[in-house]
Amino acid sequence: MKNLLLGAAMSALALSSPVAWADPAPQSRAADKPVYGAYGFDTAGMDASVKPGDDFYDHANGTWAKNTPIPADKSNYGAFNTLDDLSRERTRGILEAAQGDPSSKIGAAYASYMDAAAVKGKGLAPVKPWLAEIGKVKSKADYVALAARAARAGISGPFSIYVGQDDKDPESYILSLRQDGIGLPDRDYHLEADDKMAAIRTAYVAHLEKMLTLAGEANARARAEALMAFETEIAKVHWSQIDSRDADKTYNKMTLAELQKAAPGFDFAAFFAANKLKPAALIVAQPGAVTGEAALIAKAPIGVLKDALLLRSLHAYADYLPDSVADEDFAFYGTTLSGTPQREERWKRGIDFLKESLGEEVGKVYVAQYFPPETKAAVDQLVKNVIAAMGRRIDGLSWMGGEAKARAHKKLAAFTPKIGYPDKWRDYAGLTIERGDLFGNAQRSSQFAFDYEMNKLGKPVDRQEWFMTPMEINAYANFGMVEIVFPAAILQAPFFDPHADPAVNYGGIGAVIGHELSHHFDDQGAKYDETGKLNQWWTDADVAAFKGLTDKLVAQYDAYEPFPGAHVKGAFTLGENIGDLAGLAVALDAYHASLGGKPAPVIDGTTGDQRFFLGWAQVWRRNYREANLRQRLVTDPHAPSQYRADIVRNFDAWYDAFKPASGGKIYLAPKDRVKIW
Repeated sequence: MKNLLLGAAMSALALSSPVAWADPAPQSRAADKPVYGAYGFDTAGMDASVKPGDDFYDHANGTWAKNTPIPADKSNYGAFNTLDDLSRERTRGILEAAQGDPSSKIGAAYASYMDAAAVKGKGLAPVKPWLAEIGKVKSKADYVALAARAARAGISGPFSIYVGQDDKDPESYILSLRQDGIGLPDRDYHLEADDKMAAIRTAYVAHLEKMLTLAGEANARARAEALMAFETEIAKVHWSQIDSRDADKTYNKMTLAELQKAAPGFDFAAFFAANKLKPAALIVAQPGAVTGEAALIAKAPIGVLKDALLLRSLHAYADYLPDSVADEDFAFYGTTLSGTPQREERWKRGIDFLKESLGEEVGKVYVAQYFPPETKAAVDQLVKNVIAAMGRRIDGLSWMGGEAKARAHKKLAAFTPKIGYPDKWRDYAGLTIERGDLFGNAQRSSQFAFDYEMNKLGKPVDRQEWFMTPMEINAYANFGMVEIVFPAAILQAPFFDPHADPAVNYGGIGAVIGHELSHHFDDQGAKYDETGKLNQWWTDADVAAFKGLTDKLVAQYDAYEPFPGAHVKGAFTLGENIGDLAGLAVALDAYHASLGGKPAPVIDGTTGDQRFFLGWAQVWRRNYREANLRQRLVTDPHAPSQYRADIVRNFDAWYDAFKPASGGKIYLAPKDRVKIW
């Protein structure tokens, strides 16, 4: 549910998969000293041989990048996962302590995951009743009914459904329907002609064959090839990532009868009814894709549809089954697609299971132990400072007219920042957890989460709800709620350190706050007014002027080429690039205002602005495996970290601070520097 929502009217700082970097032993520091370096920045990780004007990312991080290998269980390794590793170690302590409490639901859930011997001993027995249900499917009506049950169990099918705010009626919840139905990360994996994509397609068919064989199915090769052919046809009707992020294009409200008429190849009424849903209206995000998929399902052999369900089921529950299944699933999705050599240790995967199943129940304990009130208060003040700076920048815009500026200030005044953890914790009383029943716990958790979402329909919008746990190293903007959200675990060094120089904090968490805030004014977030309604509040002249600026940013990122012939997609990453550009600008203004008219001190030969920009570059440290970076170019709306750091090339203040030569590789002439917010 969460990932779908983040793809709709929300935008996160980073993808939910964790990233990590080497931690210079913060536990050994004095209590009143910064975690990193003398003032909050790891100067030992710099590469002074790289000029700032050639590559600011390498100037700030080059030695770290050269000397830091990617761990065998990671697809990439960067700044976020110092905190993710710390968060998981802390969570491990909480869960191991809870295992000894017979009344603890989180302890029982973790114990069931950690009992590897029990999982191995049961073999495929836990999943066999479900596979038998798939085997009984004889007709398209049977298939539709079982696909609905699969959706409730967290198994992907031909379409994804979720409940969220109605973009044009943000006080109401509505059911939304999105394209799905392929086992590769994006339609481009099926359709692009280059050799690397072709090799992945070959490996995918082999993977499907192996999974069918593990399930005891006959004629595995032929069935794998048939499913691949079916998914390729689905990919041809799927919308692109660029169209799928467009708030206007994806808002298609229709009645159930209208949907059934537009896509007669699939019985949506029966699909919804199987989960006790009868929506008066719903949002169809990609109507052409839904219509196309329905037509393909109507003419597909029933055996292919059953195999799709079977294989999606094994993928969804692989981690709760014996290693024969889990290892094969990881071999394709972890190693082939992302380049990761080995699975994480079991305890780490167990923590991920708890985050998904009982995240806020764990979060209550985590916050009580590891999120001091002083940090919340300090970040609250930083947020206020950044919001105030955004207001000043709105006043100074040359491209926005007075009417839109007045509305922008109304929107700014309507913001709800959420810091650390929810004011109201989720109630898991209805979720049954049993020691020794990992598969059942996973299945019931998925069903519980599905029911929780669907039960929102017809009820008032819950404005206290969170879509990330306190343990996550991330942040997000929610357009419909007019809110920005920062979980507890990200509010630590290198993002925020109470003992670091303020310039580094403003370049770290300050710019992250500005990033999330500015999402509400990016190419999609700006379509939502001060009430959270999808409602164009700019004049046509404002829109045209804004597009002229964002087109320059698209062109700038289109030119980045991590691999020969493989470019960043400027239009796909536009929202995040606007967020980085605006967030850094707003945070710099907030930092300058925090000085109260006094000059920033020079520390270890660095000026305040230099420390600010170095703090920004530090949080984007990340080494990638090639396969993972290639996948991100297709599926990740964020640009690779190097280019996120190098966005400083658009700031006059950066040129003033570092004095880069005009011939530098990232140097931009003043007329070519993109300034939006």
